[in-house]
Amino acid sequence: MEGDQETEVYTLVARKPSFDLPTACPNCLPAYIYLKLAQLPFELAFNSTFPDSDELPYFESGTYVAYNNEDGGVVEKLKKDGIVNLDSQLQSLPDYLSLKALIVSWLEEALTYEIWVGTEGISTTKIYYSDLPWVISKVLFYKQTYMAKNRLGITKENTEQREKQIYKRASEAYEALSTRLGEQKFLFEDRPSSLDAFLLSHILFIIQALPVTSMLRCKLLEHSNLVRYAEKLKSEFLEASSSSPSPPLHSFPSSFPRKSSKPKSKPKVEKTEEEKKFKKRARFFLAAQFLAVVIYVSVMGGGSSEELEYEDEDD
Repeated sequence: MEGDQETEVYTLVARKPSFDLPTACPNCLPAYIYLKLAQLPFELAFNSTFPDSDELPYFESGTYVAYNNEDGGVVEKLKKDGIVNLDSQLQSLPDYLSLKALIVSWLEEALTYEIWVGTEGISTTKIYYSDLPWVISKVLFYKQTYMAKNRLGITKENTEQREKQIYKRASEAYEALSTRLGEQKFLFEDRPSSLDAFLLSHILFIIQALPVTSMLRCKLLEHSNLVRYAEKLKSEFLEASSSSPSPPLHSFPSSFPRKSSKPKSKPKVEKTEEEKKFKKRARFFLAAQFLAVVIYVSVMGGGSSEELEYEDEDD
C-alpha cells in the first residue's frame, strides 16, 4: 500500500484543538505527530459526536480504517498494515523495547493519572466536554475518572501508595530518557521513530495543557534537554507545516442549559402560587433529565464505529 501513497487521500479523525495544540486529546496527538514526522500528507478532521469514545483517533483512506481501540492503537496499526512504518529498522535495536516500555507504559500511566486524578480533571472540559451541556459533561467526567482509576488499579485503600509509585516511575523515566537523548535531535540519532511521536506528544501536552501546579509538569521541567528537544521538533515538524490556522469548529446544538455564572443577588420578591408550581415542575424536569442522562451513559457507553461522524477541517 506504500506505493499508492501519492494517489491515496488520508484522513486522521481526532478531537478538536485547544491549548495551542493541533488536537488537545492525549490519545490523538501521538498519531498526529507520527504522521507529521513521517511526512505523510493527510487531512485532519474533528469528531465531537461521542466525546468518550475509545475509537478516537481513527485513520481512514477509502475503505481502510484504523481505530484507536484496535491492534494497539492507530500508530501500531499503520505500522503493521504497511501504511507508514518509521520503526522498521529500529525494532531490532537493544534500546528500542526498553525505551518503548518507559514511554508507552510508565509515562502514559503517569499522564492518565495526572489528567483525571492528580489535577482533578482541570483540563478535561476543554479536551472532551466543551460542546456538551454541563449536566452531561459532569456525568461523563465522573464516568471517565472512575474508569481511569480502575485501569490504574487505584482503590480507596492504596491511593497514596499508587500515587507515589506512579510519580516515582515517571521521574525515573524522565531521567533515563534525558540521559539517553542528550542533545540528539531524535531518540535514535538522525531518524524519527514512533517513540519520538509518543514522547513529543507527552511533553507538549504536559507543558501546554496541564496547570503549572501539576506534579508531573514540575518533574518534567527538571530536565531542560527534554524541553529543548520538544521545542525543536515542534518548530520543525508542527509549526513549519502549518501555513494557516485551523478554521473554527462547529459544535453540536443542544437543548440542555449550560452551567452559567452565578447572578448577582436581587431583592427577594414574594412568588405567586403559579410561579411556585412552575418552579417545582422545573426542578422535577431537571431531575428527570439528569437521571435519563445517567441511564443513557451507563447503558450505551461509547458509540459504535458506524455511528461516528466527523467534521472536516475544511468545512
